[in-house]
Amino acid sequence: MARVQFFVFCLLLVLALYQFQDVQGAESVPGLGINWGALASHPLNPNIVVNMLKDNGIKKVKLFDADPWIFGSLAGTDIEAMIGIPNDQLSKFAGSSHSAEEWVEANITKHLHGRHGIVNIRYVSVGNEPFMKAYNGSYAETILPAMQNIHRAINKASLGDIVKVTTTLNADVYESPSNNPSDGDFRSDIRDAMQQVLSFLHENNSPFLVNIYPFLSLYQNENFPVEFAFFDGQGGTVQDKDVQYSNVFDANLDTLVWSLRKAGYPNMRIVVGEIGWPTDGNKNANNNNAKRFYQGLLKKMANNKGTPLRPGAMEIYLFSLTDENMKNIDPGKFERHWGIFGYDGSVKFPIDFSGQGQDKWPIAAKGVVYQDHIWCVLNPDVKNLSLLPSAMDYACANGDCTSLGFGCSCDNLDLAGNASYAFNQYFQTRDQNVDSCNFNGLATIVKQDPSRGSCIFPIEIESNGDKRRAIHTLGTHLIGLVLFFITFT
Repeated sequence: MARVQFFVFCLLLVLALYQFQDVQGAESVPGLGINWGALASHPLNPNIVVNMLKDNGIKKVKLFDADPWIFGSLAGTDIEAMIGIPNDQLSKFAGSSHSAEEWVEANITKHLHGRHGIVNIRYVSVGNEPFMKAYNGSYAETILPAMQNIHRAINKASLGDIVKVTTTLNADVYESPSNNPSDGDFRSDIRDAMQQVLSFLHENNSPFLVNIYPFLSLYQNENFPVEFAFFDGQGGTVQDKDVQYSNVFDANLDTLVWSLRKAGYPNMRIVVGEIGWPTDGNKNANNNNAKRFYQGLLKKMANNKGTPLRPGAMEIYLFSLTDENMKNIDPGKFERHWGIFGYDGSVKFPIDFSGQGQDKWPIAAKGVVYQDHIWCVLNPDVKNLSLLPSAMDYACANGDCTSLGFGCSCDNLDLAGNASYAFNQYFQTRDQNVDSCNFNGLATIVKQDPSRGSCIFPIEIESNGDKRRAIHTLGTHLIGLVLFFITFT
């Protein structure tokens, strides 16, 4: 009897473990996706990320490159993937159809027919904002040939009906001299090139993929009306002929619609590839504004309101999933804080991915393994601080001090607090190596959390900490144990 009870216990435990692994979260609003970047010193394990996506009901991801580590975690799931090809590879694919075929074989065909499950790849985005003004035309000559060669390679693999080729475009490819959407048109310096790209998209039934950032409208213009960046109608309206606009997103997207009309493609499908609101690194980047922005956007999606010129359902990819502490901050310190979740998959603010506007928290990442609960701070016994400025400069140049600016989460710190924050960021980034907490004797390691108010002193995560693998292994062992007892007793 005891043996039977043991068998039953083991079987129930195995079933519970696997049911825990396969649990699905609430449904997100139709058409919702999210950008999954990995420009972090310690990226979350992809299996943990995929679990987090499932728990929150998110079924579409946009990736910035073809990372096999991430692909492995997506295999066998129903999560739809858009794969990016970075700008630094455009020249190679533009000049070599063979290179394009090799890339498609390794990153598309292989995963659509994978031994460990199919990856649901639907788009390839060739290049990332290749016509952006800041690039000064660096990719203008290679973007279309690269798209064409990748497209031909996909067709050669008989996957053209499944995987569509597009490119991610910044909203600066179109403009309006009057700021009215009806005056919108593609920039004169790229109009011919854009016409060729549009022709390619039209011929292959591919969407126009555009990044729209209301936050940047506010960041780049001190006179921009703050309320117009949100969706709750508190910012007044802008009249354009017989159309009223109550937010900058609608006005921006309809400027694109007018540009497409003038180019001869009035019905081209539009997908918003990136849109979001950062939570730190700027006076307007905080959790409250992010919550307000996403709440309005997701409600808009759930109501199928669209824009005045494009009413109806929208496909939108939020930017982004988690904070990334290795992102380039030339555009602004906020660049490392676009995550809806923290660097460790922790939650920041309530967000209802279903678009129903409920004040509920998302589900945080599970199974994250943290390093030791220790921090590196300014040594309070040090009297000579003459070397402190150079030490802080070094720590910030090799760590992440973007939360220390005016209006940011750590702007309440004094000099000692700023130094401690900088030292700790450097220390954590280097896996808490004792030698990285010295700074000529200015720093010391402590076990008491130095966080103050809104300023959190982080502890780094173990980037390869994967408890799901441990759960799977435990489950396998238990099954084997049960079978052993059944067979040999």
